Amino acid sequence: MAKLILSMDGLILKEITLSKERTTIGRKPHNDIQIDNLAVSGEHAVIVTILQDSFLEDLGSTNGTVVNGQPVKKHFLQNNDIIELGKYKLKYVNEAPAAQAKAADFERTMVLRPGAVKAAASAAAPAAAPAAAAAGGAKSFGDTVVNQGTTTAPGPAAKTTAQRNAALQLLSGPNAGKELDLTKPLTTLGKPGVQVAVITRR
Repeated sequence: MAKLILSMDGLILKEITLSKERTTIGRKPHNDIQIDNLAVSGEHAVIVTILQDSFLEDLGSTNGTVVNGQPVKKHFLQNNDIIELGKYKLKYVNEAPAAQAKAADFERTMVLRPGAVKAAASAAAPAAAPAAAAAGGAKSFGDTVVNQGTTTAPGPAAKTTAQRNAALQLLSGPNAGKELDLTKPLTTLGKPGVQVAVITRR
């Protein structure tokens, strides 16, 4: 969690954890960080913290707010930024972003175990087969390519089974009403490289 280290003339006065969404800084007692000094306005600045990020905003103070030697109105705070209010300094400390970046990078990396590599290769093979077979034996229905693949001549048993073939009927589009007999062990539908569905006979 981010925090501020309040100091003056190199002497650390206290540490403040940024546990609230809004942390106010000013001379008046109601501020979360009270700095009782005439150079600091009654309501000088506010730090808004959202998750791990903090933003500093000057509230129209008389003497302004300085970060790393530069006057600012609004500023996205980063680790080790120095906020100057008159003679007082607030050091912003937040080491979480670096650790979180490493964790996020790890989350984006897929860890494959030896068995998972073989499974992934097996899953990729059926998707590649329709695209490879699309060059021959394909029937076109508008934008949809129907590929029944290449198989060896059916044996006697296959001829008997062929009498009970299933079929697909197109219900919409320019080829509505057309039927396609599912005579092959493998029938692919769709556009290779775009979207392909496979129907298998068992």
